[in-house]
Amino acid sequence: MKTIIYLHGFGSSGQSHTVTYLRKLMPDCRVIAPDIPVDPKNALPFLEGLCEKEKPDVIIGTSMGGMYAMQLVDYPRICVNPALRMTEQSKILTIGKHEYFQPTETGETTFVITDEIIKHFREMEEHMYDEWTKENRRFCWGFFGDEDTIARCEDEFEEHFPSNVFDYHGGHRMNNSVLKNIIVPFIHDLFEDLNI
Repeated sequence: MKTIIYLHGFGSSGQSHTVTYLRKLMPDCRVIAPDIPVDPKNALPFLEGLCEKEKPDVIIGTSMGGMYAMQLVDYPRICVNPALRMTEQSKILTIGKHEYFQPTETGETTFVITDEIIKHFREMEEHMYDEWTKENRRFCWGFFGDEDTIARCEDEFEEHFPSNVFDYHGGHRMNNSVLKNIIVPFIHDLFEDLNI
């Protein structure tokens, strides 16, 4: 059974409706959807450990999750509207108490963003491309909605992955239609191309 790791966006959780629909669309795959720690200082090591343990065949990330997916360089990654500059996108990352769109696996409904967490995001952004090689650039793809008004990072992504950029009609959040008609067919083609 193939393994997919799905990484949610800011304010979402591993219990999102997108995860439920992805599991419905790909019943022959094991879909793992963790609740990502709020602080990137904890999140990236947590995700690296999860990937080491689960050995995913592909990672899909949306928004903030796409930003994290991009950095998991040892695996094929699909980044949907990756929010590569969280600290510059004030609509996304603001100090204070926030509500999750869906409760986490442990039932948490709120989380807090502090000055320190924003500082950790800024430090991570400064070093996102430190370990890139020609090989791990090949296996990272970006999908960008033409009506995204939240986190427009296509130009930056294209600088690093010039042949791996795809546009689609839609906004920032990946809806069921985009998942079904664009992302899942791409995954099937990817599995075939990579002999997975």
